[in-house]
Amino acid sequence: MHAIDLDAGTSTPSHGASTPLTVWLAAAVSALGGLLFGYDWVVIGGAKPFYEAAFGIVAPETQAWAMSCALVGCLVGATLSGALSDRFGRKPALIVAAVIFAISSVGTGLAGTFDAFVRWRILGGVAIGMASALSPMYIAEITPPNSRGKLVCCNQIAIVIGLLGAQIVNMLIARPVPAGADPAAIAASWNGTTGWRWMFAAAAVPAVALLIGCFFIPESPRWLARRARWEDARRVLARLGGNAYADLALQDIRRALAGAPGRSLRAILREPRFRRVLLIGIGLAVLQQWCGINVIFNYAQEIFASAGYTVSATLFNIVITGAVNLVFTLVALGTVEHWGRRRLLLIGCSSLAIDYLLLGGAYLLDMKGWPLLMLVMIAIAIYGMTLAPVTWVALSEIFPGEARGASMAVATTALWAACFLLTYSFPLLNAAAGTGLTFWMYAVICSIGFFFVFRTLPETKGKSLEQIERDWT
Repeated sequence: MHAIDLDAGTSTPSHGASTPLTVWLAAAVSALGGLLFGYDWVVIGGAKPFYEAAFGIVAPETQAWAMSCALVGCLVGATLSGALSDRFGRKPALIVAAVIFAISSVGTGLAGTFDAFVRWRILGGVAIGMASALSPMYIAEITPPNSRGKLVCCNQIAIVIGLLGAQIVNMLIARPVPAGADPAAIAASWNGTTGWRWMFAAAAVPAVALLIGCFFIPESPRWLARRARWEDARRVLARLGGNAYADLALQDIRRALAGAPGRSLRAILREPRFRRVLLIGIGLAVLQQWCGINVIFNYAQEIFASAGYTVSATLFNIVITGAVNLVFTLVALGTVEHWGRRRLLLIGCSSLAIDYLLLGGAYLLDMKGWPLLMLVMIAIAIYGMTLAPVTWVALSEIFPGEARGASMAVATTALWAACFLLTYSFPLLNAAAGTGLTFWMYAVICSIGFFFVFRTLPETKGKSLEQIERDWT
């Protein structure tokens, strides 16, 4: 049963209606892109002490480049995702990302020189950039309004499973490192010669699963409609929600496209209201990165080492952080449709600012051990249920349908540019100002983010994509 909103012209499942299994399965396959995104993004954190020893990396600038070089590929991939998905469809673009994931993961594991390692990491970054834009956008376009937030959050859950999977794989592959082992001893050990290579190559398994799964999912009905393939669009909508849902959803899509079909992103941006939407999307994307949480994942080894933990204990602590992230992302699954996107983002910004103030103070007071670990866990818990999943939900919803792929690509490119600056700058800031002051800087950024969300972002829960677009008028 479906209820028709006569004023909006939208179709929404009636209260209590469940999301069809077909939608969940299609979203789950697409979310494998998120899983690969998470795995490939974090695996480097656990492999860091071993590949650095293997390649003789000691300079902070080289360490920063090794950690952040994939982000160059992310920028390229995010930019390509819009053109590929708008021209050829969401599904073919996901297939391309899966192939790149598989090839780059094996290539990174086989890299014989640091230059080759960097080239393969950049190629892997292309796949990350593509998947980060494509997966949430595809899920948003196939999902009914009443469950869109939950299902886009499932993509974030897949990302977190990828993060946790990388952390567990790193811990299982790595062999114990004696306390005080120097880089030469680590380089000559199994970890330095072989272990870190398997950490990267293991990503080929879910990449192949995504590639196979993509051949069984439908194309986005909204992309089909924008290509005037109305019968194909209706067929997919009926497959996803039944004939009644298909008729009503297609009517809403037709209405949204009738005003100005086929406009480019440049043409859309001539309208001030859509320029504002794109700027809000860019701001949300940058905020998600500059809130600082990714440095905990990417530089966990340095953060926990400065708290007094050994390499082996650090790998275990990293797994704990991944488990906390997963648990609280599951919390977001239950809150995003009830509390709304805007409220969760406001909670996240304010809570992270407070936690970073405490965390920075703990470092300045030279605290060690579990107090620091607890503050790190609290930060990850806050991020896991707020900014991490809800940013992707908001980005997948707010852009106009005529150029959603291009708009998503612009916002995601901004996200990865911000992430590059964050990742590259952390070791330099950490060396110059210390970890405590660096976290205080992130607290200031989160405070600014709170006021940005408060002043600019409307609530979008429970609305169709077409209704959200009309609300900007």
